[in-house]
Parts: sequence; C-alpha cells; structure tokens
Amino acid sequence: MGSSARLPGRERSVHEILGGGIVCVTVADVVLWRRRDVSIGILLGMLAAWLIFEISGYTLLSFVSNVLLLLISILFTWAKAAAILNRLPPPIPEMCLTEEVMNEAAVLVRSHVNMVLLAFYDVALGKDSKLFYRVAISLWLISIIGSLSDFLTLVYTSLVIILTIPVLYEKYEDFIDRYMKLAYMEVQMYKRMYAEYLRKVKNWILEKKKLS
Repeated sequence: MGSSARLPGRERSVHEILGGGIVCVTVADVVLWRRRDVSIGILLGMLAAWLIFEISGYTLLSFVSNVLLLLISILFTWAKAAAILNRLPPPIPEMCLTEEVMNEAAVLVRSHVNMVLLAFYDVALGKDSKLFYRVAISLWLISIIGSLSDFLTLVYTSLVIILTIPVLYEKYEDFIDRYMKLAYMEVQMYKRMYAEYLRKVKNWILEKKKLS
C-alpha cells in the first residue's frame, strides 16, 4: 500500500511497527501469524491453562507449587535411584545467573521504573494535564475490566486480541485505513469549525464588553 493511503504520521508497515526484522524470528512474526506453529502453540497452550484453572478450581500459585513439587520429587527419586544402581544422575545443567545478566536486567528495570516515577511526579505536581487524563482513564478502564473478569481470563482474552487484531488489520489494511483516514479528516473539519465558532464567541464577548 502506498504511503499516501496510510493514516497521517504512519509511514511504516504493521510488521515494522511491531519490531519485525529479517534476521531472526521476532514478536511481530508471531503476532502476525508468520510463524503459525508458534502462534497456534501459544494460543492452544494458554487455552489449555485457562481451561485447567477454570475446571479444576486451581489458583496460579497452587498450580505452580504442585508442578514444582512433582518435578522436584521425580528428580530427587531419580538421583537417589541412580546413585544406588550406579547410573548417571538426571541431566540437569548447572543453573546460575551471571553478574552481567543481572546488571543488564537491573539497568532495564531501573530505566522503566524511572520513567514511571517521572510520569507520576509530573502528574502529581500538575505539570502534564494530558498525561493525567490518559493515566486516569487507563486506570479507570483497568478497574472496570478487573471487576468484570479474573486475572487469568483477562490474560487469555488479551492474548487472543493480540493474536487477532494486528493480523486482521494487516490483511484489511487498505480498507481500514481508507475509512479511518476519512474519519480523521472529518474530525479535523469539526475541530476547525469548533475553533472558528469559539473565536467568534470570544470576539462577540469582547465586543459586548467594549460597548458596556
């Protein structure tokens, strides 16, 4: 699709916006179903987890604890039996977090936390009204959605949306962008009309004040 048909300010494709690359498999390839096996696996895995939790009544914490208990019991029994029978122990690699990995993770977490704290500081001191309204509306919507659904259902629903909306938009990009562009132009027209009307009202008020 030519750039003239796209929405104002969007010159990149959906794949590029989602961080798509050429060298390796990226999140964009999964979200846009260019790796169908991975996308289907993630969707079916999350569906299976959702059904297990909904049917069995397990909570996430109890499920993870039981799985880890079963895993560590199997490995412990295997290791003891291997020692008695002179067999090889379980092939478990040594697990260790290097200082370099921890430093990179700390830098990443620090940068994101600082961004959140800076935004909170600006909102708390009334420096950014637009940011305040965006944050307030976002928190209000999250509160409403959270009251209507549990966490696991919300995660599964979000995953379904992530794996359907972008690929549908990419497939019907011409059609959607055409109508969104028309809607954008209409909004701009009403915005100019409102500005003109507001200017006339201000001029009328000023004239009234001068006459009085």
